[in-house]
Amino acid sequence: MIHSFPSASSILPFGVSLALSCWAGASQLAERTAGVHETFLAERRQALAGLCDPFGVPAKARLVLERGPPRDPPRAVWKRNVVATVFWVGESAGEHNPTPNTRSAWDPNWMANFGGYDDPDQRAGYQPARFTPLLNPFYVALPYNDVTKSGGHRPEANEVIPWFWQCFRGDGISVCKDRWLAIHHQGRVCYAQWEDVGPFQIDHWQYVFGDDAPLPNRNGGAGIDLSPAVRDFLQLRSGATVEWRFAEDSEVPQGPWLHKPKIINAVGNPGT
Repeated sequence: MIHSFPSASSILPFGVSLALSCWAGASQLAERTAGVHETFLAERRQALAGLCDPFGVPAKARLVLERGPPRDPPRAVWKRNVVATVFWVGESAGEHNPTPNTRSAWDPNWMANFGGYDDPDQRAGYQPARFTPLLNPFYVALPYNDVTKSGGHRPEANEVIPWFWQCFRGDGISVCKDRWLAIHHQGRVCYAQWEDVGPFQIDHWQYVFGDDAPLPNRNGGAGIDLSPAVRDFLQLRSGATVEWRFAEDSEVPQGPWLHKPKIINAVGNPGT
């Protein structure tokens, strides 16, 4: 039997027709795919209309800078006509001094760390005559202790003490100890550090940080205790009136109050 085969001229049109058919099908498939994709995106955008990105990619993180404390804080207000009494390291307890000053509210070894008895009568300049003090002889006491007997801070401390969070170092560590004060008397200004609590009161924040006057007491309503060095610099006697305010470190000028032969950091202790 003789088989006949299609000629080349008849095969060529068939191939072209098949290729065109395939191309048309692929084109329609691409169009349908693109349509389905656009429909998906439209539905996605509608469902997630609240997002800037329809695919839910988190927004780029933003850097937030907090404003720090002012470089030059405003000066504290002067407290006027405050009766001042004189006290000293090592002073014994008595009628006008209910607590012996061998220790302070924040230093259980105050006299030892100071180097001895700060004799108010035997002086060599602004220092005791018998030894060179190891701590600043220019010190004061104010009637507020920010540390309680239980070892924490008083509940109002972080609200009434302006520098509380700036100086906070942990529970039981005073933020008041070593704070600078300026004390004025008859044209002379002395600088000293807050090292103890008194006279008499230990929680009178309304006076120390507020506008109240000192409470009445057996020392004529005294509101501040001054060391012998402060007394001598201001040339006053116990019972005189002074003006005082808190001072920033940057405000303290050169003077005998900056002379510290040795600095001892006493560990904070429960209050009186």
